[in-house]
Amino acid sequence: MTEPTIPLSERVTASALLPVPEHADVAVWRAATAADVDAIWELEQAIGRADHPNYVVERDEVSEAFDVSFVSAEADTLVGFDAGGRMVAHGVVELAPGQVTLVKSTVSGGVLPELRGLGIGRTLLNWQMARARQQLATSSKLLPGWIGAFCDERAPQNGRLYERFGLVCTRYFLSLERRLADPIREFELADGLRVAPYTAELSAGVHAARDAAFMDHWSSQPVPDEVWNAYVAGATFAPELSFVALGTQPDGSEQVVGFIMSSVNEQNWAAAGYSSSYIGLVGVLSAWRGRRIAQALLAAQLAASRTAGHERATLDVDSASPTGALGLYTGMGFFATNRELAYVLEF
Repeated sequence: MTEPTIPLSERVTASALLPVPEHADVAVWRAATAADVDAIWELEQAIGRADHPNYVVERDEVSEAFDVSFVSAEADTLVGFDAGGRMVAHGVVELAPGQVTLVKSTVSGGVLPELRGLGIGRTLLNWQMARARQQLATSSKLLPGWIGAFCDERAPQNGRLYERFGLVCTRYFLSLERRLADPIREFELADGLRVAPYTAELSAGVHAARDAAFMDHWSSQPVPDEVWNAYVAGATFAPELSFVALGTQPDGSEQVVGFIMSSVNEQNWAAAGYSSSYIGLVGVLSAWRGRRIAQALLAAQLAASRTAGHERATLDVDSASPTGALGLYTGMGFFATNRELAYVLEF
């Protein structure tokens, strides 16, 4: 990304007043509240059955918008209800903190599938884009500014809607699976390196390693403490399927130099047709790459997931990762299933 010479606040045009959402099939538009979490989750499950039937959005992912300090439910959320009081649309606009190389506002949400094609999504996204511009316009940083969104390739109507508002598909993320009945190769690490189970005492070290290891990944920024702590305390996080690589330092102490973090969401199993674990994070510090640390971590996770009785392990990977992650995973027996598309409007 090219470093701008003009503050973001001077590059983004934003109205002080947001557009008032109006649509004939939506009786009420308002900001969401924490009391709406279950209704939003129910709506997200309906959207998921239509757009990505093999996985379910977790309730924690919905409630996070009401728990973190950097999202204002009053200013950054919008929900719509029909005349019968049923929630038919919801949206969140999130200005990510930790802005080291990028200022990014992400829009997410959706419309009840049976009401698609009526223009409700356009009304919602029009409001979201205006709010995202407001968020970016508050930054005086000399950094690139993005409005970003994601959609599954099985829901091309979402991509067309993003394009209508000027966003461009700039990246592909592949969903990968690995059959655990297949042989799992073991990897020996060099002296001074070892793989150990993740423990809560290692959380801060893994968090620091994650932020450092992912800084050369597309659009990645440091994860706020509150988001990290919620992740490792989440209902689906699986510490028993998570591991760290420890490297011995010159003074004899050990440092977290690699990690693999997993979760298990049994709600996915029926729709997917198999039991599984999900590998959410894999990383190795740049100075320690090339020593088969990632392979050893993956082997440990796959073996533990098999022992837990799972049939497959799954993950998502940037198809153009600079670390060669895709080749690493396919070399470990993973194969591609679906794609998620990243859309961006740059400032």
